Amino acid sequence: MVRIMQEKVYEIVKQIPYGKVSTYSQIAEKLGNKKLARVVGNILHNNPDEKNIFCYKIVNSKGYLAKNYAFGGIEKQKRRLESENIKVVNNKVDLKIYLWENDECR
Repeated sequence: MVRIMQEKVYEIVKQIPYGKVSTYSQIAEKLGNKKLARVVGNILHNNPDEKNIFCYKIVNSKGYLAKNYAFGGIEKQKRRLESENIKVVNNKVDLKIYLWENDECR
């Protein structure tokens, strides 16, 4: 069961387009339960394939970057987002501009 949820999370994250971000709760909602946001965070913290599963694109519900980004810290997450022309100010992205809209999710 856990493995199936992990695979679903990774598949959703792979769909996030260039220049867009998602939130933990948005992914949890796609799984069917918005309350699973912390579970999504734990799954992404243990991402086995950073090069193909872009967990740096996941921010909290207010747009803040992960304080404990597992793959090099918050500065690396910031650099990776900025490499996709996502503006990061005070470790936060503007969700009004960069959020991957739910209706885009499949």
